[in-house]
Amino acid sequence: MSNNKRNQLKKNTRGPRRPKQQRNVAFKIERMEHPPQVNGYEITHKTRLRFTVTAAASVTITYQNILDALLVATSAIAGFDLFDLVKIRSVEVWSQAALGTPSTITVTYATATGDRSIHTDTSLGVKPAYILAIPSKNSLASFFQASAAGQAFVVVCPAGSILDLSCTYRVSNAAAVAAQNALVGATVGEFYYRGLDGLATAGTNFPPIAGVAAI
Repeated sequence: MSNNKRNQLKKNTRGPRRPKQQRNVAFKIERMEHPPQVNGYEITHKTRLRFTVTAAASVTITYQNILDALLVATSAIAGFDLFDLVKIRSVEVWSQAALGTPSTITVTYATATGDRSIHTDTSLGVKPAYILAIPSKNSLASFFQASAAGQAFVVVCPAGSILDLSCTYRVSNAAAVAAQNALVGATVGEFYYRGLDGLATAGTNFPPIAGVAAI
C-alpha cells in the first residue's frame, strides 16, 4: 500500500477535529474552576525603627514595649497598638568613644524566647562600637510574638548611642491591644510613635527620631 493511502486511512479513522478556538476555550474552563488560593491575608508591615539613647542604659525590652512603639490614640489619654504581633529581624547599635574612653555595647536575647546569645562590641580609637544582633533561626525570638511582658532582648549602651530595630509587624484576628502606658494630650485618631521601652517621649531613654509624631 502506498504512503498516500496509509495517510488517508489514518485521517479517516481519527474522526472530526474540534476547531482550535474550541480547544482553547475548553482548556481555559478547566483551569478556572475556582478562584486562586489566598495566603497571608493579614496586614503585615516590615519596617526599621531608629532610636537615640539619651542616657546610659541597661534595659530589658519586652514585646509589649515594641508593639507600644506604634499606636493610635482613642482618647486624650488612651491608645491602642496598631499591630498585635511582632517579629524581630535584627537589632543594630552604634556607639562612639567619649574623650578617648572606650564604650561597650551589648545586646542579649532573652532566655524564654531567645538562645541566650550575647552580642557585644567595644569602640577603639575613633572607630565606633557596632553590633548587628540577629535572633537565632531556631529560637522563638525569630518568630512572631504577641504583646507580653516577657523579655525580647536586653540592651546595654552608653548615652549617645543609636539603636535600629528591624522588625515585621502583623495584625491578626485578635482584639486590639491597649497601650501599657497612658498618653498625655493626644488627639483622637492620630498615629504616634513612642520610645523603644514603651514610655512617653518625656520619660524614655530611647526616644524615636525627630520629625515624627511622638507622644
